[in-house]
Amino acid sequence: MRVLIVDDSTIFRKVVRDTLSECPGVEVVAVASDGKSALDKIRHYRPDLVTLDVEMPVLNGIEVLRELQTMEAKPEVIMLSAMTDHGALATTQALRLGAFDFVLKPNQSKLEDSCAQLKTELLPKVHILQERLRKQLGSVPAPEEEPIRIDSLARSFDPSHVKVIGIGVSTGGPAALSQVLPKLPATLSVPLLIVQHMPPVFTRSLAGDLDRTSKIKVHEAEDGQTILPGNAYIAPGGKQMKVATSNGRKQIVITDDPAERSCKPSVDYLFRSMAHEYGRDAMAIVMTGMGDDGTMGCRLLKRHGCMVVAQEEKSCVVFGMPRQVIAAGLADKVTPLNHMHEIIQSAGVHGGSKCR
Repeated sequence: MRVLIVDDSTIFRKVVRDTLSECPGVEVVAVASDGKSALDKIRHYRPDLVTLDVEMPVLNGIEVLRELQTMEAKPEVIMLSAMTDHGALATTQALRLGAFDFVLKPNQSKLEDSCAQLKTELLPKVHILQERLRKQLGSVPAPEEEPIRIDSLARSFDPSHVKVIGIGVSTGGPAALSQVLPKLPATLSVPLLIVQHMPPVFTRSLAGDLDRTSKIKVHEAEDGQTILPGNAYIAPGGKQMKVATSNGRKQIVITDDPAERSCKPSVDYLFRSMAHEYGRDAMAIVMTGMGDDGTMGCRLLKRHGCMVVAQEEKSCVVFGMPRQVIAAGLADKVTPLNHMHEIIQSAGVHGGSKCR
């Protein structure tokens, strides 16, 4: 895999280069210190991957991404972002413009500590892109995976009794949510509880962005909020979100409970509380993302008689989380992204949707 590193900081370019040097099969073909130079080098070197700083002179990361949209053959892009309000806003925009994912810039005082932090966050994403490239080129056999018999799903699917929908999503999630939530009507009969794997600040930016483009109300969830139909609640980054009953009403509870399977917020954590609070009247949707967060939660929801929907492979940026749910035999329906809003709209239509 050929990589171009783009950052206006000499030190950070070194951190990224040193980190990528530990990844077999990765070759750093060039570096660039601004967006204009980056575009010139993308055209010249034709890299498979660009690590792209958000804030740069001449052309910033967003402007580079817009230019890439005009190219017939464009590289994958991983954004490198600072944990600031501006960085979060720009990163959310970048993900909507087609960036594969993002990582936070390390802020460690020691160079080796910064490399260690970046290694943990960046290399798993690079490995996924390497596998995708191998499959596209057909040069290296893809690892054998247990075949998934989607055509064997023949379960009845009637979401009319559903009173709440939980959505779990990770890599590719901001772009996926931006294709689903704006299509939902303001009269949506059910609330949506969403776990998107993102750090603090970024979930607030995502919620604000989706709220501006959607007819339903989209919030970064707050402790004690009453859960209402026609509203979407996104778990805040770095916290856990669950459901509880207070004075006969379902409410959001935000906690600082530990991460589960390295995830905070965790899909499993949310789904577990939905199973206890809603029983069979909950529905779970698992969308694009790395790993298997959500599978254990779906298993518990199924024991309560809940329906589970998984996003189909072709429309996923990463077919990790949905694949695990399907492979475990937990999915009642496998749906492409462009039909996910129809599944959500069909919930609670005839079954009543008051959150109590």
